[in-house]
Amino acid sequence: MIGLIAALSATLAVAAGAFGAHGASGPQEAEWLRTGGIYQLIHAVAALAIMGRAPRAAATLLGGGCLFAASLYLMAIGGPRWLGAVTPVGGTVLIIGWLWAAWVLARNPLNK
Repeated sequence: MIGLIAALSATLAVAAGAFGAHGASGPQEAEWLRTGGIYQLIHAVAALAIMGRAPRAAATLLGGGCLFAASLYLMAIGGPRWLGAVTPVGGTVLIIGWLWAAWVLARNPLNK
């Protein structure tokens, strides 16, 4: 299931980036779409990379990436600016996901 969600997340990230490059209503909106797309894509790929060894960390990366990106996407399409307060929450979840992945991978290295 994590792999499916990660693949769909990456798909949305590419679509958001394309919309930002070609259909955004202004430069700020284009930047929000670009930033959200980059973060979402990076973390979807990271989740795919670690899902076999650290599935909960992978899910945390997906959740954080979605929170981070969704807040930017929604503002880019006219959502309220208070959604900008959600973006750092998503970023914090991403940091937790990376720390969790590091902890799991340090406890279970490939070369034991």
